Amino acid sequence: MLQFRNITRLELNLEAPRLLVLGPNGEGKSNLLEGVELLGSLRSHRTGSDRDLIQQGCSHARIRGLTASGEQLQLDLRPRGGRQARRNGKPLERQLDLLSDLRCVSFSALDLELVRGEPAGRRQWLDRVVLQLEPLYGDLLSRYGRLLRQRSQLLRRGMGRDQAGLLDAFDQQMALVGTRLHRRRHRALQRLHPLAAQWQERLSGGRDALAIAYRSGTRLEGDEAEEPWRAALSSQLAAQRDTELRLGQCSVGPHRDEVAFTLGDQPARRYGSAGQQRTLVLALKLAELDLVRSVVGEPPLLLLDDVLAELDPTRQQLLLEAVGEGHQCLVSATHLGAFSDGWQQRSQIVHLRAGALRAAI
Repeated sequence: MLQFRNITRLELNLEAPRLLVLGPNGEGKSNLLEGVELLGSLRSHRTGSDRDLIQQGCSHARIRGLTASGEQLQLDLRPRGGRQARRNGKPLERQLDLLSDLRCVSFSALDLELVRGEPAGRRQWLDRVVLQLEPLYGDLLSRYGRLLRQRSQLLRRGMGRDQAGLLDAFDQQMALVGTRLHRRRHRALQRLHPLAAQWQERLSGGRDALAIAYRSGTRLEGDEAEEPWRAALSSQLAAQRDTELRLGQCSVGPHRDEVAFTLGDQPARRYGSAGQQRTLVLALKLAELDLVRSVVGEPPLLLLDDVLAELDPTRQQLLLEAVGEGHQCLVSATHLGAFSDGWQQRSQIVHLRAGALRAAI
């Protein structure tokens, strides 16, 4: 890792299935895990700007990793000019081609906002789940994002003589790509829901049964067959055009999707306690691990960024036991208090200070 946030240069060989990264807050533990997440998913849960990831005063940053299968993955970041992805030293035409070699599931204190935060955060979480299952989903997200921006610009300019035909063309593409996003999000939640409900039952001791609802930003009926859903989205775009021209924004489509969590009969966002919300997020993350392993055929890398401090001792132990020996884990923490002697003995422990590895104090 080179010139990434506060990490000037760091090389680390993983010598055990579990890596414990210890150090006070603000020393770079989260940055190290964020770099691994970025290499595996091309996304950071902390920022959407590459400029934030490059060390201040530097012209670029680099993350490189070697997978168990022998693939060398590399991602170069620049404040201008975009990213360059490489596999085994060879430049890739698209950074998306780097996906599928290193799958990872990240869980940080920021994820605790998943339940009580805004819908955009839940959409981004669901998109990350789908990307683990279908790396090509990234193409659909990029295409839809471009279409949404361009169509919104047309709406803000108003309806001129040539705009009607352009909007018709955009609507056709929006309906096609939007439907494919809807279907994949819906399908992923259908598979995730029973796994999350099982984990919720275990973590809560049988209380607070979890239900997950996919509330589409398009009125969709029947099964998830592509043609009926595409026709539904297309007709709703047409019906909403006058309203959208008046507002200058697109009001129909996947960018309006919501994921709703219910505990018992109550919305978790509104009525769940802080403890219940933490349990729910933990159930979602453990379900995500199970889902990726079942679909891909091998367990993903698990990144736990200082989350143990946010959980009570019982849930700390449930999380550590659930991870067990089945996943390679990178865990950051300020101290070893939450880890049993057995966990420590089977783990590689490193200490980080000011973005660099240090000997234990």
